[in-house]
Order: sequence, then C-alpha cells, then structure tokens
Amino acid sequence: MIKILDRFEELLGAILLAVMVSISFINVITRYFFHFSMAFTEELTLYAFVWVTMLGVSLAFRIGANMAVSLLYDRFSVSVRRVLYIVSLLSCIAFFLTLMYWGYIEVRDEMQMGVTTEATGLPVYIFTIAMPFLSVLTIWRILVRGVQDLRSGNF
Repeated sequence: MIKILDRFEELLGAILLAVMVSISFINVITRYFFHFSMAFTEELTLYAFVWVTMLGVSLAFRIGANMAVSLLYDRFSVSVRRVLYIVSLLSCIAFFLTLMYWGYIEVRDEMQMGVTTEATGLPVYIFTIAMPFLSVLTIWRILVRGVQDLRSGNF
C-alpha cells in the first residue's frame, strides 16, 4: 500500500492521460468518419488536464525536478543558500495553502449552488476538487523534499 501512495501521482496521472488520449482519439474518429462531434469529450479532456497538471506539480516536488535559475544562487555561501532554500520552500507552501483555501471556497460554492457541466451534466466540483486536494498533496511533497534536502545538504 505504501508503494502505491509513493507513486500516486504517476499512477493517477498515467490513467488520466490514457483516458484523455482515448477519448480525444475517439472524438477525432467520429468527426472524420461520421461528421459528428462529441462535445463531452472536450469537456472531460479539459478537466482531466487540470488534474494531470496538478499531479505533475506534486510529482515534480516529490522528485526535485522543479525548474530553477541558479546563476546567483550558486554564488552564495552554503549558509546563505540554506536560508534562501528555506524561504523558497516557505513561499511555495504559502502559495499552495492559498490555492488550497480558494480551491476549497470554489468547491464549496459549486456544491451549494449545484453547478453542473454543460455537456455531461456532472457536478463541476468533481473536477475542481483537484485544486484543494492536490494542493494538500503538493504541500506534503514540498515538506518531505525540504526535510530530505536540508538533512542531506542538497539545497
């Protein structure tokens, strides 16, 4: 079970990407051969893309693959780099806490108003819950990566 949780982003991301590719392919085929477009496929692909993006952010923090411009950073002493690294981690956590809060507000409002998608009629919160849920996961990944990097001196 722990191994699945360690690879949660990769597993769910792969499933969602496979679904996105499949429904987009089916839509292209039906458009080409039957001259019929299925509007719901674009809607589902868009919402899955939001989930995949948030999963990718969390995965990048987990494996330490975030982009960084380190031209100036590398010129500082180790103690200054440590402080800058901690400030960077805290800034990222603050950003995802904000995203989590406003994502929660959005999901709560969508649930209270009963908002549904146009093409499928599904509740919108099923898709937008990615923001608060995956923000929590990303914060966890930032904390774990930060502790690992600070302990190993890899910052």
